[in-house]
Amino acid sequence: MQAAAEIAAERGYDGTSVALVTKRSGLPASSVYWHFGSKDELLAEVVEHSYREWLPALNRWTPPEPGIDRVAYLRSALQDAGKSFADQPEFMRLGLMLLLERRVEEPAARARFKRIRTEMLDSMSAWWGAVLPDDAVAARPDLPRSLAQLNMAAADGLYAMAMSGSDAVEISRLQDLLALALDAAAERITRELTGGS
Repeated sequence: MQAAAEIAAERGYDGTSVALVTKRSGLPASSVYWHFGSKDELLAEVVEHSYREWLPALNRWTPPEPGIDRVAYLRSALQDAGKSFADQPEFMRLGLMLLLERRVEEPAARARFKRIRTEMLDSMSAWWGAVLPDDAVAARPDLPRSLAQLNMAAADGLYAMAMSGSDAVEISRLQDLLALALDAAAERITRELTGGS
């Protein structure tokens, strides 16, 4: 899986082949096919394994204790995510490449990454649902999911900027701005929904 992850990072999905994986890993092709069945299933497993390895290192968007400042928590969560991506987890790199491609038949690796993103989005949505006032969520049940989607979209952009290698990009400052923007959006929408209470 490590060899497949390295090759996929270098060459993308289409540039990865079982022949290249076996050459780099030193394992016979029959071993790869025996365990995974195909290149696609191997790359799907790379995405899954990388995600499961990365997940324990990340603040999991668990609902905070009462009294925890929402902005402070957002800053911490975004900073933790940014630091954890410094190692460039394979699931994110390969997954985002696959999301941008359109194919007649969806690769298993792309489907696996979409499932992982749904899992992440569900966790973030549950967090927003826990920190927003109940009357705001009752008035607009889609609000927690919308804020989570905005968070994820912005985080994807920050990840892409970080991977671009631009020295001018200070990701930690942008993460701080994102935390403030998300909180301000949540606060404004909440006030509009609840009449300023």
